[in-house]
Amino acid sequence: RFLLKGGLAGAAVYVAYDQGLLGSGTEGAEALKKAQETLPPAIQEWTNYLGWEVRAAQLPSTPKFDFSLSNSWNKGVHRVMSALSVAPTRACEYSVEGWKYVKDLVK
Repeated sequence: RFLLKGGLAGAAVYVAYDQGLLGSGTEGAEALKKAQETLPPAIQEWTNYLGWEVRAAQLPSTPKFDFSLSNSWNKGVHRVMSALSVAPTRACEYSVEGWKYVKDLVK
């Protein structure tokens, strides 16, 4: 059972790599474009083969993705670096505020 699951997982990773999903962003975009072109005719072919009547209007449209992993990664890195660069100043501000609060409590 474990070997079967491992084999299926390995096959899935191989197919993803072979189709370009694990490559660069341009390879992933090409794979998505190829899937968008291939899936609707394949679904229509299978529904005809199985005898189901499916009109093109009944099939949902392919979702449009406007997501760039590299841009999201870069934004995250910029935010983390910005937070780290401001951290010492903020720590000083918060310690001054804390010290004032403690002085007010002691009065």
